[in-house]
Amino acid sequence: MANHLRFVGRTVMVQNGNVEAAYGVLNRILAQDGVADAVRRSRYYEKPTRARRRRAFEACRRVYCAEMARRIAFLARSARQDPWPGC
Repeated sequence: MANHLRFVGRTVMVQNGNVEAAYGVLNRILAQDGVADAVRRSRYYEKPTRARRRRAFEACRRVYCAEMARRIAFLARSARQDPWPGC
């Protein structure tokens, strides 16, 4: 059995013979890692211009999502001072 991190991170134990639940957990892990998308993309040839556009879109999406998460965390923080005390 492999001990490297990628294998251990994607290992799912079947409990009480419940294979369907373990299969669902494994699919969720692979979807979060992007393995299923990579396999789906590599099934057919992707032109270099389409690949560049896709990678640029994914980079923009990562930046946008990180910025929105930062803004939401800023607004949702609990221990903040009153900006207008006494009003």
